[in-house]
Amino acid sequence: MSDNTFDGVHAFLAVAELSSFSAAAARLGITPTAVSKAVKLMEQRHATILFQRTTRQVALTEAGQALYAQLRVAVGQIDDAFLALHAAAGRPTGTLRLTMPRALGALLIAPLAQRYAERCPEVTLDISLDDGAVDLIGNRFDAGIRLGEAVAPEMAAVRLTPPLTWSVLASPAYLARMGRPAVPEELTAHQSLRYRFLSSGALPPWRFARDGQDFDVVTGGNIIVNDTTLIKTFALAGMGLAYLPDMETVAERASGALERVLASFVPPTSGLFIYFPVRTQLQPKLRAFIDLALQELR
Repeated sequence: MSDNTFDGVHAFLAVAELSSFSAAAARLGITPTAVSKAVKLMEQRHATILFQRTTRQVALTEAGQALYAQLRVAVGQIDDAFLALHAAAGRPTGTLRLTMPRALGALLIAPLAQRYAERCPEVTLDISLDDGAVDLIGNRFDAGIRLGEAVAPEMAAVRLTPPLTWSVLASPAYLARMGRPAVPEELTAHQSLRYRFLSSGALPPWRFARDGQDFDVVTGGNIIVNDTTLIKTFALAGMGLAYLPDMETVAERASGALERVLASFVPPTSGLFIYFPVRTQLQPKLRAFIDLALQELR
């Protein structure tokens, strides 16, 4: 193995994950020219083309895909080894990259970000709001926040909130116009504001419970949105029924702008967890965030 075997590896991984030389440069803190040069030298050194480049797109070749699949795991393990080595110093430094749901994540992080910045001034907090499933290792996130049922079993997880309650909601104007559904099965005759997962494209059914048994209702309606904040906006405008976590609608329910229906049929969900690869909990920057979140949220 020559001394320059690992030259360009981090640049290669960043471009592969982001499909962009400029985005990879921003992540690595270097210029796009430097990233392009590092990848080109890597291709020349190994006599293999790793990317197909056009003016609009950067994509891995078959050889590049095979190399990426192996290097992303190996480099992650190497990075974790050095993180563990430095963890003994106990001082949070570096960049903490977190992924969390858009609306719930924004509500959760709002009271934490300033306190964390005060406690850990040498850490850059890099937050990505995304409702879909996210590959932490592949996208180089330190941790994610999701509902418990969405956390992969191989991840370590720490509960941040109690089980979350949900509601089917509508504006008084909508209910006056269309009436109140008495049982979940009547939703098929109503206009429902449906949510679509951005990554998978799936339209999740609405979950209910009766006599201790959970069941789903596939709702209808001609409005589909991939953002729960916009769903709430449409519900306030009287455009249909919404199925939302109560955390997102405290003010609207208190003012009467949105009213609950079918309350006795809506079960709670598991609550929010922070999850991460087992090894990364050794990082002082992540440990400090978890400690703060547990202190503030509980």
